[in-house]
This record gives sequence, C-alpha cells and structure tokens, in this order.
Amino acid sequence: MKNICIIGGSGFVGSRLINRLLKRGNEFQISNLDKAMSQAHQAISKLADIRAVDQLAMVPHGAVIVNLAAEHRDDVRPLTLYDEVNVGGAINICKIAREKNISTIIFTSSVAVYGFSPVGTDEDGKISPFNDYGRTKFEAERVYAQWHSEAPEDRTLVIIRPTVIFGERNRGNVYNLLKQIASGKFVMIGSGENRKSMAYVENVAAFIEHSMTFAPGIYKFNYIDKPDFTMNQLVAKVKSLLGQSEKIRIRLPFSVGYAIGMCFDLIAFVANKKLAISSVRIKKFCANSVYNSAIDQTGFLPPVNMLEALEQTISYEFIENHDDEPLYFSE
Repeated sequence: MKNICIIGGSGFVGSRLINRLLKRGNEFQISNLDKAMSQAHQAISKLADIRAVDQLAMVPHGAVIVNLAAEHRDDVRPLTLYDEVNVGGAINICKIAREKNISTIIFTSSVAVYGFSPVGTDEDGKISPFNDYGRTKFEAERVYAQWHSEAPEDRTLVIIRPTVIFGERNRGNVYNLLKQIASGKFVMIGSGENRKSMAYVENVAAFIEHSMTFAPGIYKFNYIDKPDFTMNQLVAKVKSLLGQSEKIRIRLPFSVGYAIGMCFDLIAFVANKKLAISSVRIKKFCANSVYNSAIDQTGFLPPVNMLEALEQTISYEFIENHDDEPLYFSE
C-alpha cells in the first residue's frame, strides 16, 4: 500500500484529488495536512502549517508528497506571506523529504510564472512573473529542483503549472464571471476577442493522480483543457446553457474599464477593504492567457471534455440546488 500525503488538501483541488484516490480502495494510505480542517475528509486530515517544519513531521516515511498549499490571492497582506508560504514551505517540504526518505514530490505551481506571456506559451516559455505570486511559485520550483538534483536517479519531481481552475463549488474568478452572466448584469470590457485557457478541477486532479506513476526524473507540465475560448465565445456559450440570448448587451472599451478599476483600487485603499473589482483584475480579464502543454506525451486523457465541464458547472451552480454542499474560496 502506497502512502500519499497531500499538503494543502482541504481546498478545491485537494478535495477532488482525495475523492479520486479514495475510489481506488485500499491501494493508497492517504493523509492530508492543512492549516484548515477539511470539510469533506476530516477522518484523514490533521492541522499543520507549511511554514512550521516541525508540524510537517507528520508526513509518513517514504510517502509521495503532493504539495497544493499556496498563498495565491492578488490582495494578500502582508506581502511577505508569499515568500513564507510558497518558498519557505518548499524549503520545509524538502527538508522533511530528506529526513523521511521521500523520493517523489508533486508540486502544483502556476502559469503565473510566465507573467503576461505570448499566446501559445509552452513549458519552455520565458519566466517573467508580474506579481509576487508568480515570482514565489517559480522560486519554489527552483527549491524543489535543487532537492531533485541531489539524487536525480532516485527522485521524481513533477511540477504542474495549471491555468485558472474552475468547477463546481469553487468561488473564484471563473465563478464570479459565470455569476455575472447568470444575473443578466454582465458587462464586456474590451473587444472580447482575447482568448483564455482554463482547466476543469476534475481533470487537474486526474492528472495529479496520473503523475504518481512517473519514473525518476524531473517533469514540468502546463495544465490546460482545450479548446481555448475567446471571451465572446465563452460568454455566448454560458448564456446559451442558461437559456439566455447569446447577445452581449453592454460593452465598455478597455480604457474605460481600466479607469473604473483604478477608482475601485482607490476606494479599497481608503476603506481598507477587499473589493471584487480592481485594475489588476480588469487587466487580467482583457489579456490573452493562452498556453500549450506537452501533457499528451504522457498518455494522459482528461476524463471530462471542456463543454461537459462547463455544462456540469453551470447546472450545479445555477440550475440545481446544492445549498448544503461545502464551498471553496480561491482567486
């Protein structure tokens, strides 16, 4: 029986991953360490902060470590949390891995390491993060690479860089977009011809599971579910699934939308509050974020195609009733 220790497994992706692994019966001994208790898997979860190396001593000897823990929101304060959690956490995990004779680490990084990258950026793309999240994710990758280099013939390091992840019960940016469309109050900022790569949570969890079979070596993969939609196509498809007219009624030029975002930045600063609208989010909304991946070279096939993923998410969130289900809040 293989030990799998998920660090940060109480969240959106971790809960899906644990669900998948539990379906395989007695094949795995699964544990979850997180600073927040799991809503779905309390029996196998223990409280631990990745910043405290002594709390990671609960990682089983010889386990496969899957690190999902991260500081990732745009509005994290103090900014030092990015380094403490993302980089310091990687240092702590590698220390424990050395002590516990652990030979496999799977780390979820992010396409944020590329910054505002050219369309079609693959795993060899230029590293150019524009924020502390992307910077510290890449610094963490380097920490893990150093760990791997100490015994490259014996150790397996898998670095997964997902694009924005969506799915049922997540309360992140994609959900906020879907909610605006469902409400009938959606406003398109910019031309809407910019394209977005997205990833469905079940598929991301399935690829993490798949990567547990990799032989010793170092692997880096972007994670994207194709096809990539333009914002116009995505909004039209969502409106159609909701039984609405596909026509987008209100459009604003990017310059106007960005100016509105700057006004919200000022309000948030003066009021010392986190607001749903900001200049950074407007800029990200209007930018192209299209990536390519070499994942198909591993033989992986995502279990859910993108249209089915959108249909399932929209039906779950806006048509069916699931008020008693746990929610996961992310960027």
